[in-house]
Amino acid sequence: MQKIILPLLIILSSTFLLSAQPHEDQIEYDKKKQDCLVMEYNFPLQAVENAFKSRMKSLGYNGKEEKGLFNKDKGFRVYKDVTISDISANRYDFVISVERKSRKKDDESVFYFIILKEGNNALSGLNSEEMGKAKTFLINLIPDIEAANLEIMIIDQEEVVSKEEKKLKSLKDDKEDLEKKIRKLQDDIKDNEKDQDKQQKEIENQRKALKDLKAKRKN
Repeated sequence: MQKIILPLLIILSSTFLLSAQPHEDQIEYDKKKQDCLVMEYNFPLQAVENAFKSRMKSLGYNGKEEKGLFNKDKGFRVYKDVTISDISANRYDFVISVERKSRKKDDESVFYFIILKEGNNALSGLNSEEMGKAKTFLINLIPDIEAANLEIMIIDQEEVVSKEEKKLKSLKDDKEDLEKKIRKLQDDIKDNEKDQDKQQKEIENQRKALKDLKAKRKN
């Protein structure tokens, strides 16, 4: 069985990598079409973003996100004049954008990777070695994305656990309130029973008094 499973895993892994190879395309940035590398990941947008940001932070770079209500480049993240040694010893501006592949699927993302040099697109100027390394860099992000996605799942699950714990606490509090009400009702019942006994005796006393009065009637 193990001899069958191992080749199957290799085939599945190879299939995933083949279906997730970076390719060259274009995306609108800085008011013009920019050549870029595109990589599709079978992970949510947030996991992809977190993984790349974490990788860059480990290199000492935080980058800056494009913001502004009327900024057409809103959402892009820019790392100016930095070196990613896994790609090249040269310094470049790296610009990324991550989008959901489709509205129906939130676990598939498209990663756009722009490389600039002094404001100009530098992708076509990369030599074959740098281009190969850039593509490998995007493929090698997969373990980082898996780890980032796991952390998101853990945080989400912690929130679920916390929510369920709060629900349990609320139920326990309700039970305690109900028990207090029950104890109060039980005390009220006991008081009521005592009052009934007193009232019964009072009725008996008044009936006796009535009987005595009736006995005094003249025939």
